[in-house]
Amino acid sequence: MGKLQEFDITFTNNKVVYGPGESISGTVKIRTANSLQYKAIKVNCQGSCGISNKMKDTSWALEEQYFNSTLSVADKGTLAAGEHSFPFQFLIPVTPPTSFEGPFGKISYRVRVAIDTPRFSKDYKAQRPFYILNLLNLNEVPEIELPSYAVTTKKFSYLLVKTGTLMLKAHSDLRGYIPGQVIKLATEIHNKSGKDTGCVLASLIQKVTYKTKRPVFDLRTIAEVEGAGVKAGKHAEWREQIIVPPLPQSALAGCSLIDIDYFIQVSLKSPDAVVTLPIYIGNIAVNLSPSRAMPSTPEHAIAPTAAGVTPSAPPAEEEPEEGLCAGGVASEDIPTKSHSQQDPSCQPVTMSPSAFSHAPGAALPPSHRRPDASAPLFCVSTGATIPFFTEGGNATPIPTSCSLILPPEYSSWDYPHG
Repeated sequence: MGKLQEFDITFTNNKVVYGPGESISGTVKIRTANSLQYKAIKVNCQGSCGISNKMKDTSWALEEQYFNSTLSVADKGTLAAGEHSFPFQFLIPVTPPTSFEGPFGKISYRVRVAIDTPRFSKDYKAQRPFYILNLLNLNEVPEIELPSYAVTTKKFSYLLVKTGTLMLKAHSDLRGYIPGQVIKLATEIHNKSGKDTGCVLASLIQKVTYKTKRPVFDLRTIAEVEGAGVKAGKHAEWREQIIVPPLPQSALAGCSLIDIDYFIQVSLKSPDAVVTLPIYIGNIAVNLSPSRAMPSTPEHAIAPTAAGVTPSAPPAEEEPEEGLCAGGVASEDIPTKSHSQQDPSCQPVTMSPSAFSHAPGAALPPSHRRPDASAPLFCVSTGATIPFFTEGGNATPIPTSCSLILPPEYSSWDYPHG
């Protein structure tokens, strides 16, 4: 570092997570062994997003900037040998999106300081990142307290000449959750055939869209629950629960280059059938007050909403069919076989071609409430160098070498089985 023995940036109270509209302040600390001439000492505060078609590429194909402010803390002069401190303060705008880092792009914020020295002398630079949490209040999403509901009917052939019909229905208890909450999932399978089905699988899937000229879609299975198949001619029900791990919020409001969507995909093998339930992951939980109670039946959830949360397929006409409807047919419970999550190798997710034909709306008005001690975990990304922080008090970054924040092993939780 030449003449500099110390050149660093510290934030007031060591705070690293900020909300829109807050002030960020701190001090530039310099310690020199000898005197140092300078033309100016400038502090810059910047927030931006960059995306690429290549993984881990910092030569961005597209960029957008949220703010860029520069403050001169000292004009032309000489730093005497010893310690020096220069305070700074910037006001964060009210519109920047939450910090995010993924394999094809990131939303990042940093404070940088530069010492401009006379000609032919070495300039000095230092920087420190900080993170923004622009809270997504799920209560601002229309009809968020209603179930997400979807149904599909599949006609198939087996044993060369025989045909059968299968109906797959699924619904979640809500359309929005925060990390740590439990997604309650109910599935019905009507197997009107002489063939047993394969296993049923429920997956919590994250879809990140990087809006380059040729958009990149990064799909990850966050958690999976597997159930047994359904016997020939049977009507069966499966109720399960998925714990939401620390995840980035849906719909990065304020960012036009990156979208994040979440879905619960319920699929059946042999015959192949799939339904997709769009959901939101937010920061402020749904307030289920008595005046906002959930409907008693999932059929209320199938109406489209202003936010674009619609089922992946319209409900089939439920005309009475022998062996297909619940009336007169004893319903069986499907046993759960396993709970799991994606391994760090990040293998591609198998999706239905039409699975994302009805995605949640990307632009949602976020709440600008400041984080408090009761706020949930803040996750920068599923693949960030600094993945998440705890709110309330001085937050310390928790580094990880894993390419994906894996949900905890279900066996280590007091896991409520359905």
